[in-house]
Amino acid sequence: MSTEHYFSATPQVPANWREITVSLAGSERTLTTASGLFSPDALDRATAVLLDHVPPPPQQGNLLDIGCGWGPIALTLALREADADVWAVDVNERALQATATNADRLGLSRVHPAHPDDVPAELCFDAIWANPPIRIGKAALHELLERWLPRLRPGASAWLVVGKQLGADSLQKWMAERLGTHFSVERAATAKGFRVIHVRHHTNPAEELSNSHNYR
Repeated sequence: MSTEHYFSATPQVPANWREITVSLAGSERTLTTASGLFSPDALDRATAVLLDHVPPPPQQGNLLDIGCGWGPIALTLALREADADVWAVDVNERALQATATNADRLGLSRVHPAHPDDVPAELCFDAIWANPPIRIGKAALHELLERWLPRLRPGASAWLVVGKQLGADSLQKWMAERLGTHFSVERAATAKGFRVIHVRHHTNPAEELSNSHNYR
């Protein structure tokens, strides 16, 4: 599958809807995927690394998955915290359809698949988990992260997984510089060729001063 398909709003490749079985939140789940989505036949390694290394999400509030695909991150958030509202955003209409189908299949009524422009502008997020679409290009990736990371609520964290060979360290440095002293950015884990990057929105000036531009 050409990567252009899962970056497209309306993939041109035939959908070829099918079922796969994956392990999410400690159990095997049978879910629906399709061609024209990212990693339609299995849970990709990067997402698996992220899910193995993130701490438990907040029990309530608004949680965000950036670039949801068929939904493994958003579904995991909802399975782990049933009282939170999970926003699963993607520009790919087929991805939103797949995520909605899978949330319904698992009885997760608080998963909200949405185009980025349809997320209420006033929402702030209590956590962000993402395997961001690195291959859309540096400029588009930077624009995407600048759109969502500043919407972390004070005290909240984002957890991102990025391939070491796909510029994880340079992206970490860029985020630290771009987000400024209200945020800290640090490497939380390295596994199987991927970095897990932790971005935290500080709650007070003292914390900002001690952690400003944290990069290691």
